[in-house]
Amino acid sequence: MAVYTEVTDDALRTFLAGYDIGTVVAFRGIAEGVENSNFSLRTTAGDFILTLYEKRVDPDELPWFLGLMEHLAGRGLVCPQPVHGRDGSALRNLCGRHAAITTFLPGVWPRRVRVNHCGPLGAALAALHLAGTDYAPRRVNALGPAGWMPLLNRIRERADEVQPGLTAELDAALRAILAGWPPGLPDGHIHADLFPDNVFFLDDRLSGLIDFYFAATDLLAYDIAVCLNAWCFEADFSFNVTKGHALLSAYNTVRPLSAAEQAALPVLCQGAAIRFLLTRLYDWLNTPPGAMVTRKDPLEYLRRLRFHMSATGGQAYGL
Repeated sequence: MAVYTEVTDDALRTFLAGYDIGTVVAFRGIAEGVENSNFSLRTTAGDFILTLYEKRVDPDELPWFLGLMEHLAGRGLVCPQPVHGRDGSALRNLCGRHAAITTFLPGVWPRRVRVNHCGPLGAALAALHLAGTDYAPRRVNALGPAGWMPLLNRIRERADEVQPGLTAELDAALRAILAGWPPGLPDGHIHADLFPDNVFFLDDRLSGLIDFYFAATDLLAYDIAVCLNAWCFEADFSFNVTKGHALLSAYNTVRPLSAAEQAALPVLCQGAAIRFLLTRLYDWLNTPPGAMVTRKDPLEYLRRLRFHMSATGGQAYGL
């Protein structure tokens, strides 16, 4: 989450007139994240999140995201629900952007990931994958393997500003990853961005998943690889096998991984690492001045990528 577009008091009051959720009590921007402009909204009816979708989001795909959240909630997954206006629409316009209000989920995300967070996360991820099985519309993952080389090409000339030799290292790693990308694994709807700040806990109980705006139809085990990258590395960038085992074991109790998925974990983790390295690198070099957004260090994912490039099997992740 982030804030790129400011919302005036008058614009907000006019916007809320299209809903039956009362009047504004409090309103503030949320700086975390990188993709859209997000605000915490409290009205006389309760707490909500207001999202303005920025230019990197295709407006034609917004109904897919909102529909997916409604579908998953209908299958028992705790996630934000789009709030429909008086005209029945959940998608509207505000300050020149497409916008939507969603329900607020109670809880806090874990600033320091512990082993006892990883099991509930694995189970919830598997539940998400199963819940999405009968959501018929599909969405191509624009940040999947086909998008990684074009993204590298967009920053190729400047990557070495961040670290000398970075372009050559990324080029070699990406070519190896794409050559080894596994065909034929089970696919479905994935979250694709299930970082700790998108998972809420209450008293060590997982209370909900948020921010589905990178969700797509892709390999289910790739979603696990995203989580292994985001949840199982320590501050010194060593991989915590105990955390990995907790995540994978809990996932397996809900949706057992096939032998092919287990064997593919190293290259899937390489792919997840380079995907976030590249998008972080692009944002590091291109974030607009004055944007209320916390830039994330791309080199954190270089250290993760190097670990995955040396991993030889699923046992490296706790299988």
